[in-house]
Amino acid sequence: MARPKKTDTPDLAQSFDLTAGLIERLACPAGKQQGFMRDTKAPGLRVRVTAAGAKSFVFEKKLNRQTIRRTIGDVRAWSIDAARVEAARLAVMFNAGTDPRELERQQEVDKAEKSAAAAALAVTVGEAWSAYLVERKPHWGDRHYRDHLALVKAGGVPCKRGTDGRGVTIAMPLHPLMTLALRDLTAPVVEAWAANEAKTRPTSARLAWRCLKAFLNWCAEQPEFAPVLQPVNPAKTKKARESLGKAQVKQDALMREQLPVWFDAVRQIQNPVIAAALQTMLLTGARPGEVLALEWDDVNTKWKGITIRDKVEGTRVIPLTPYVAQMLATLPRRNAMIFSSATAEAGALTAPRKHHVNACKVAGIDGLSLHGLRRSFKSLTEWLEIPAGVVAQLMGHKPSATAEKHYTVRPLDLLRVHHEKIEAWILAQAGIGFDPKAGAGGLRMVAG
Repeated sequence: MARPKKTDTPDLAQSFDLTAGLIERLACPAGKQQGFMRDTKAPGLRVRVTAAGAKSFVFEKKLNRQTIRRTIGDVRAWSIDAARVEAARLAVMFNAGTDPRELERQQEVDKAEKSAAAAALAVTVGEAWSAYLVERKPHWGDRHYRDHLALVKAGGVPCKRGTDGRGVTIAMPLHPLMTLALRDLTAPVVEAWAANEAKTRPTSARLAWRCLKAFLNWCAEQPEFAPVLQPVNPAKTKKARESLGKAQVKQDALMREQLPVWFDAVRQIQNPVIAAALQTMLLTGARPGEVLALEWDDVNTKWKGITIRDKVEGTRVIPLTPYVAQMLATLPRRNAMIFSSATAEAGALTAPRKHHVNACKVAGIDGLSLHGLRRSFKSLTEWLEIPAGVVAQLMGHKPSATAEKHYTVRPLDLLRVHHEKIEAWILAQAGIGFDPKAGAGGLRMVAG
């Protein structure tokens, strides 16, 4: 048989001692997409050539009765000797029963895990907090979500009210923790934070601490955050709890004998919207925020009911009692809000604490908060022996017994019997002459 010339295209049916010249002359067989030239020195080593002329070293061997082919690299980047060394390494793996594809997949998984671990080490408390709010928002009410947003505000915003003369707002309790790496949020850090916050604002710090504990519990359930957290929730420590202390039981409420001076002082407030809002808080027992959020569409004059946006149940309907109805009928209807404001940016009255404090000073009453008016409503009903379930339903408290939860259904008219009795008694004790039969008339429209 004649010896092939050095200029001939290699016969792919034979094996060769690979040389640069052979690789240079290698061509893809006509009509095929690729061809392979075998090496005699490194079993399994091939040079692949495609129909487009691309050439690369590959390794081919059977494993578990399956032919596996692995690309080593382009012939321009790899020398023949280097390709033979790599082929020998792959042969050892195959002989040991190791599939290089599985090995590479595992290496990719390990790489991804290391990358995720590195990212977790770098994540800040603020970044995790943002993810927490996004994930939990569908499960929370608007007020609860806004509270979480407010807890991390940086402060420094120009504001004329509530800044104690600083002119700007201060950072909220959780803001100092937001720039920390999540891995650095340890028990000693939380304890130091709690001790510092308790010096100036223990009440808001206790709320922030409870939210922080819930947040860290959530982080412990997230694969991207759990690896960098402490084994035990760092906010759940005795020292942090002791630093923040327990909330004191509030006892501020109007006594029966204080009703005349309180009503007299409140009714003298020059702003009729504020005066009406404060009286409505007392006479309905609703939360201050619920009263201030009332809209004209929430008042049903036909069925004499008020729909209140309830933080517990979503909404509840209470009676529109005669005196409250008369007050609302006298208010200007500037926009959708009942207790509107001509000067506030949002067009709605904000919590009128300053006016209430001034009115209480005039009346000689100390320490009565806006929420104390709600507490007053509950306390004053004790004089009338109103059923506890009725008072709870009017105020929006959860039922406290099985019978209340599952068996007692009170329609609006039944609530009205009790609520009008409460209103009439409070007005009588305050010395206010009011004839409910006179009627309040319709809600009048006022330009403005």
